[in-house]
Amino acid sequence: MKKLILLMALCSIACTWVRAQSATANPVTSSMREIFDRQSQRIIDAAAEMPADKYGYQPTPDQWTFGKIIAHVVEANFGVCSMISDTPAPKEFKVSETDSKDKLAPALKASLQFCADSMSKLQDSKMGDTVTFFGGHKVPRARAALELVSDLVDHYTQLASYLRLNGMLPPSAQPKKQG
Repeated sequence: MKKLILLMALCSIACTWVRAQSATANPVTSSMREIFDRQSQRIIDAAAEMPADKYGYQPTPDQWTFGKIIAHVVEANFGVCSMISDTPAPKEFKVSETDSKDKLAPALKASLQFCADSMSKLQDSKMGDTVTFFGGHKVPRARAALELVSDLVDHYTQLASYLRLNGMLPPSAQPKKQG
């Protein structure tokens, strides 16, 4: 019995050490990817939840429509993730704020997949490299990657508010599914 307990303790320590080693290899980019993954899924779910006829919804005339937020996220994702990965963005997903849900939702998924691929290649050691940001400004790659993540958080809050204003529960407030 003591040998079994000792073996279990050693396995636990070894597993903890392995997780710590893989997590600390690139702690900054790993953390950004975790936030990116969470927010990406929330935005995809919010876009799916909003009915197609509500993509033109805007709470006030000064606020963006739901569709404009989605179109902006698509364009920003392709632009920023192209910068951080030094990979040209695909050209087939040009969208506008007045496009239908049937056009915006697949473009959103494609932009988030492009970013997921870009984020998967990031390493902390390259975050200080210079990239050309919007307006031709030279910034560290970290600035562009952080902008991507913060933009997703910002726009998800908009989408969640629009869903609530239309009597729907946003993805982050829905009960966890058992499974």
